[in-house]
Amino acid sequence: MKVLITGATGLIGKEITRKCHQADISVNYLTTSKDKIENKPEFKGFYWNPEQQEIDKSCFNDVDAIIHLAGASIAERWTDSYKKEIISSRVDTAALLYKTLEASEIEIPNFISASAIGIYPSSLQKLYTEEDNGVDDSFLGEVVVKWEEAANLFTDLGMEVSKVRIGLVLAKDGGALQKMKEPISLNVGTALGSGKQWQSWIHLQDLAGVFVHVLQNKLSGTYNAVAPGPVTNKELINGIAKVLGKSIWLPNVPAIALKAALGEMSAVVLSSQLVSAEKIIATGYDFQFKNLIKALEDIL
Repeated sequence: MKVLITGATGLIGKEITRKCHQADISVNYLTTSKDKIENKPEFKGFYWNPEQQEIDKSCFNDVDAIIHLAGASIAERWTDSYKKEIISSRVDTAALLYKTLEASEIEIPNFISASAIGIYPSSLQKLYTEEDNGVDDSFLGEVVVKWEEAANLFTDLGMEVSKVRIGLVLAKDGGALQKMKEPISLNVGTALGSGKQWQSWIHLQDLAGVFVHVLQNKLSGTYNAVAPGPVTNKELINGIAKVLGKSIWLPNVPAIALKAALGEMSAVVLSSQLVSAEKIIATGYDFQFKNLIKALEDIL
């Protein structure tokens, strides 16, 4: 099997690539940097420049599926211009793939797109499944809707489309956990806002595992990529402190202070999504990390 990955050199892409190679799946990847192009049988790079509508069409040769991960980080201040970049880096890149495939005679069976649980309306009580149609009234909700609409277009090319809605990713070499860990390691960490907001998390290894599971089993549809043991923000902060051997003694950071410091981006840490993992489990995926403390011990 061979897969084409966009965003393969990012945090999630690197781990998916590693798991693909473990499963004897070759990886073609697209990069905007010619310096990052490698030419190995199992890991071959191809240049693209979505802004200029350029792409090396040979990236599609003998490919069985596309995993679309490309997208600018949401962990930057959301200026109007950066908001446009967040959307375009997801939607316009998908559109270039679509346009190129539509104009060619290349047939690829499956399209797997990253997505996010930020589509679900913030709630302290509701357990969300993939069947819920509500959309959060926020910029993140808008992003995910446009992201998934761009993915759904690939059904017009006769492709099976799957969307993997990613939760809070816990990883060693980047992501939100490393930023949370810093103040806690200095004994000045604390819960954010009320601390009651749900954090549906997933270990990076399981996230990559879900993508490879969807790929190998040719699954279509929408799947939540979250561990089966969601926690509140307070439980997450206390869990990090416990594993690091630190204490939490400061009062919570008030929501108003976070909004003042982060602006609209404060929604990332203040919104609450209690999300079910049952659908992906029902397809046979077995989570390696179901318990937060076990996951944190592995990472920290």
